[in-house]
Amino acid sequence: MLDAALIKECADPSLKPALIEQFVMAAGTDDPLAVTVKSGGRLILVPKARTADEAMAIVRQFAGQAVVRVGLTQFPAGIGAKEATDLKPGLVDSCQNLRKGTAMFGKVLRIVAKWYGNPTSKDVFPQIFDDAIYAWKTGEFEGVSVFQAEDPGIPIEAPQKSDETRPAGSMDVEEATPKDVQPETVQDVGRAGMRIDLSRISGQQ
Repeated sequence: MLDAALIKECADPSLKPALIEQFVMAAGTDDPLAVTVKSGGRLILVPKARTADEAMAIVRQFAGQAVVRVGLTQFPAGIGAKEATDLKPGLVDSCQNLRKGTAMFGKVLRIVAKWYGNPTSKDVFPQIFDDAIYAWKTGEFEGVSVFQAEDPGIPIEAPQKSDETRPAGSMDVEEATPKDVQPETVQDVGRAGMRIDLSRISGQQ
């Protein structure tokens, strides 16, 4: 479980905290020094880093020759870097890694959502999220290299838990109150509730 303060301070604001937690649980790790190296789809065993310097030494050793993932979000090291010296220690800093990782995942999520036609149905979102996680892990989605691809820039909203757990037939007072009924005075406010059309709640017309 990610620290809420870390999410608030460091994560990309375009993604909601619950979504960020899901992302890190599905694709990341709880070790900010974690380095994963794959070549040709096969995992290469590397020593467990005990310090940031050790982690960065492993990253620089394999970057450009293999797929290197690092830190809390398992960020793809080497994206945008031309030389090994361009790989900065911030990759293994919890805050910087979370900031870079969530910003990049947000882009991947928007790329996948655009492919789906940017649906708003909460029933479709889990599939979009799963595909985005797969794209994050593989670096590709429908033939597109997602880390290098342009950000479509279309914000995506995950369904809120409050919407999902809301009892069937329940509604806000604003929904239950006819739009043309407004309390005329302060004294009327106390009586306004009696004007609510309860027939809509029970399904009657």
